Amino acid sequence: MRPAGFYEKKDGLKVICQLCGHSCSLPPGGRGRCRVRVNREGRLFSANYGRIVAANPDPVEKKPLYHFLPGSLSYSIAALGCNFSCDFCQNWQISQAGPHLPAQAGRLPRRSPGEIAASASAFACRSVSYTYTEPLVFWEYALECMQLAREAGLANIVVSNGFGSQLAWQASEGLLQGANIDLKAFDPAFYRNHCGGRLEVVLDTLRQLKSQGVWLEITTLIIPGLNDAPGDLEKLASFIADELSPHTPWHISAYRPAYRQTAPPTGPEALLKAWDLAGQAGLKFVYPGNLPLPRAGDTRCPECRLLLVERDRFTVRRNLLKKDGICPQCGAKTAGVW
Repeated sequence: MRPAGFYEKKDGLKVICQLCGHSCSLPPGGRGRCRVRVNREGRLFSANYGRIVAANPDPVEKKPLYHFLPGSLSYSIAALGCNFSCDFCQNWQISQAGPHLPAQAGRLPRRSPGEIAASASAFACRSVSYTYTEPLVFWEYALECMQLAREAGLANIVVSNGFGSQLAWQASEGLLQGANIDLKAFDPAFYRNHCGGRLEVVLDTLRQLKSQGVWLEITTLIIPGLNDAPGDLEKLASFIADELSPHTPWHISAYRPAYRQTAPPTGPEALLKAWDLAGQAGLKFVYPGNLPLPRAGDTRCPECRLLLVERDRFTVRRNLLKKDGICPQCGAKTAGVW
């Protein structure tokens, strides 16, 4: 284990973890909700520091990020654990990983932050992504990787549930350039009952990352009967348009039964309905995913509707954008990091 940051000492060797919205109070020997942050005699330790469970060069579109260096590769890493307990988790084998998670993490090979930056460069990646599980639960390691990635000329991306503390996100300022945040629903009860978290913390994260200048894209997994009520989707789309930007991309993905959730899989009509609601709310870029809907991944100019970026799932077939996202036909700028 490695000493952790982001905590406060209390009387009687108790510590309060300050990394995420749970603010876990840990007695000696206690673990946080993530199960990988442990109190040892009044000091907080990380059980998964550098213990990488997955490392792959991925298309950045797979994060998904469609307006951030499209067509490039992102070196994607993860450690075991998560501070949520979503009953529909698509990566539950490594995010939940059973009751003995710290011991499991200890059996994984450790990779230094320098090795991560070197591997990203060796694979000709333009960024490093902290993804697959929840990056916040290996945040000290992620921040060290971010620093070395920036020194190597690479961008940094997080794919996160957004349940971080203000302190945690502040520590990434100047290091983090892009993020895809799961906005899982716009219903506090959904977060409480199906994720073990709180909606308002995630909304605060989105506001904070925007204020820090991080390029944001949002993902919502549409689950029939749980988070697909038209009124809630309208509120969610309106939040993105009003408090972030109408030009913030929203990825609406089809759910398939996974982990403990047995709701029926999402059909194309549910995504099409959410797509329509998003347009009514004023969102300019909405990308349905996980189903073969024609032209759903293409980016069009928000002004003249010229096809700018043509995609086939995670592959960019054609990119007509000029420098800084300028449309070659009308000269309008498309929001993003190009």
